[in-house]
This record gives sequence, structure tokens and C-alpha cells, in this order.
Amino acid sequence: MTENVTYQRRISIRPPAVAGSFYPGNANQLNNMLDSYLAEKEIEITPPKAIIAPHAGYIYSGAIAASVYAALKQLKTQITRVILLGPTHRVYVQGIALPSNTHFATPLGNVPVDIDTLNQLTHHPYVQFLDIAHEQEHSLEVHIPFLQKVLGDFTLVPLLVGDAEPAQVATILEELWGGDETLIVISSDLSHYLDYTSARARDKSTSELIEHFDYEKIGPEQACGCMPLRGLLKLAREKNMVICTIDQRNSGDTAGTKDRVVGYGAYALFEPLILNEENKKIAFDTIHKSIMQGLQNGCAYEPEVEKFDAPFRKKLAVFITLKLHGHLRGCIGTTEAHAPLISAIAQYAYAAAFSDPRFKPLTEDEYKNIEINLSILSSPMPINFNDEADLIQQLRPDIDGLIISKNNARATFLPAVWESISKPEVFLHELKKKAGIKSSESPEKAWRYTAEHYTSPEIA
Repeated sequence: MTENVTYQRRISIRPPAVAGSFYPGNANQLNNMLDSYLAEKEIEITPPKAIIAPHAGYIYSGAIAASVYAALKQLKTQITRVILLGPTHRVYVQGIALPSNTHFATPLGNVPVDIDTLNQLTHHPYVQFLDIAHEQEHSLEVHIPFLQKVLGDFTLVPLLVGDAEPAQVATILEELWGGDETLIVISSDLSHYLDYTSARARDKSTSELIEHFDYEKIGPEQACGCMPLRGLLKLAREKNMVICTIDQRNSGDTAGTKDRVVGYGAYALFEPLILNEENKKIAFDTIHKSIMQGLQNGCAYEPEVEKFDAPFRKKLAVFITLKLHGHLRGCIGTTEAHAPLISAIAQYAYAAAFSDPRFKPLTEDEYKNIEINLSILSSPMPINFNDEADLIQQLRPDIDGLIISKNNARATFLPAVWESISKPEVFLHELKKKAGIKSSESPEKAWRYTAEHYTSPEIA
């Protein structure tokens, strides 16, 4: 490894290397192509903290990348820094390579590089400035026009990951993680040059590994960007993040033949919605106020939303579960985020206590011994499955909440249900029974979500 050098700020623009080949070199044509891709497929999801997207020529992978980039439009004024990691295709790199350039150029303009941050990274022995690795590399460049299109002004931290351990990449990501102003982007395609059927099978398996954070099992045959990908997945698993597959196709589905295809996947990762201790107290105070008002006046407490901090004004899905002496005493909520968090907490606390059709209304004596559980749900994401066996295989015990439907039948189990039902096949069987779906029939549709659980056995 060469000796690290701390570069001073000077104007040095890294010109496009693959404009005109991987994507249009003309700004108008590029704008039109990006607009077309971004309008093609928009999924309403919670804004992600990190994304994984492909880096092939736009006619092959552009639509797949756009499926997850479209979710960033709502972050246009929030994201001011992008950490972009990709693999090296042309130059061998031991560790992680940084550019000395102050800007990366595309036909849409120049993006400033956060040189100060790059300089700070060189205290790691496996990080070095190596311009030759960046000069002709496409794995980072093809993402920049998408970022320019969906975000406002931002600075770029471009990192090429060569021969590096997942722990090394995870350490860099942790150091750069930042807050809401920072987006992490991992550049990677999936399988390479298999026939169409074989590629679909391998990429499906790889997506399952990604969804389960099984980074140890992902190698170059699964993803060309396995080095940066494994580092992100390692850290995401440690942070208890949520991940979902947004799109998965290959070049045979877009613009290529089906004899030798390249696989592509787009994924979004979300940070957990952890309540800090102060907000947790506010949440449970609200639950108690709503139950007490129900006992005294027969109606729910209605908090003044504008008086609460931003986390409580955000629309989130909530379930309130009540237990008495270890047994269920009421559970009401929603999987759809239709009200501000503080309003949803008050509404479903009252409903769980007094409107669960399985139980009589809560009494004052019962309230003295009640245990209250608050669950905050992530956005439900559809699960693509071929049959019931395939659906069972995709379930993640202790992680997934599940919604299933068939015709007009629909039901959900919270992730907490895994505590009493540990086998996926039994989990699904009991959920079908709850929904009124025959045991011999398979659900038509399914969605998964995660939930954060908070418990307060004390009475305020």
C-alpha cells in the first residue's frame, strides 16, 4: 500500500469516463432518460437511510436503479451529503481508494467532493488516495446523475472498495453515518453472465441473503459489489435496521438477450424508529391519559399535535397491546400510517382498552394491574412469492410482522407473535386461521413489516 498523503483543497475535476456509453453524454437526453425511468415506477415508502442499486448501462439497469432512487425525491431538501461506495473493476485496490479530486463531473454539472472528510479517513491504514482507481471506474459515476436529479445540492464522499474486510467497510460507514442529512449508497450488480433461468434463481437467493443480512454468504458470484455490500449489511444488522427489496430483474428483462444476462437489484434500508427515554415517557403518558379519560368520560384523549416535537407529528402505524397477569386483554392498531404518531397512540390506547370485540371494556381495578405494550410499525412491503412454501421460506422469525389477504379476508400478526409461535409454517397457518382463510388455500398477497416494541408495566 502506498503512503497516504493529505491533499489540500484545490480545483481538480474528475471528468466523466462513461458518459456517452453507459448513459447519454448529452444533458438534455440524459435528463429525459432519467425523467422517464423515475416516473415509471414509484413506490411510497418511508425515506431510506441507505440504498443498494446497480451500476450497469442505463438501458440495462437504469429502470431498476430508478425504482429506489424515486423514493429519495421526498428528501430533496434534507440530504446534503452522500456516501457513495462501489467496487473496483479495472485497478486492484488493497483496502479503500479515495480520489484527490474536488469535484466529480457529469453532463448535468459538477458535484463537490467532501475533501475534508476524505482527509480524515486516511488515519485508517487500509484507506489511501489512489486517483488511478477512480479515473476510468464506472461503479460510482453512473449513480451521480440519479443523485443530481432527485436531490438538491449535496457533497459527495466517493469510496472505491477493493480487497477489504466487512469490518473495515463497516467501520468507515459508522464513522460517516451522520444523521438525516447523510445518505449511504452502495453500488452493486448481482450475478453475471448466466443464462436467464439460472440468473433468476441465483439472484432470488442473493436477495434473500441481503434481506436476512447474511453478508458472510455473499461473494463475487452473488454480487460484483460484494465488498462494500457486505460492510453495509454487517453494520445494518448490528444497528437492527430494516431492509426491503424494491426491484429485482436482469438484463434479459430490459434490453439484453437471455443467453448471458447480468442481474440487478434495488434495495432500501431504514433506521429503526427508536424512541429516546424522554419521548418514551411522553408516549406512555399519552396512553395512560387516554385510558384514564376513557374510564372517567367514555372517550379518548385527543392530544394537540402541534404542541409535540417532530417525531410525534410524523404519520406512523401503531398497535397498542394490553396484558393482564400475562394474558392478552386487548390489542388494537393499524398497519397503515394514517395519523400523527401521538394521535395514533391516544386513539389505539383507548380502542385497545374499550373497543376490542374479544373483551369487555377495561375496568378501573384491571387498569391498576395492566401491562401496556406499544408497537411502532415500519411501512408494509409486498412479498413476491410463487406458492405458500415459497412464502414460508421467506419469513424471518423474530423480525417480520406479516399481513396476508385472499379475496376479502385479511389479517396480521405482529413480530411479537414469534415469541409464542417460533415455526414459520405454524405462524402462517395460525394467521390464515385468524384471517378466515382455509388451511388448504394459499394467501393471494402478503406484506412484511417490522416493529419496535416498548413496554411499560407501571401505572403513571
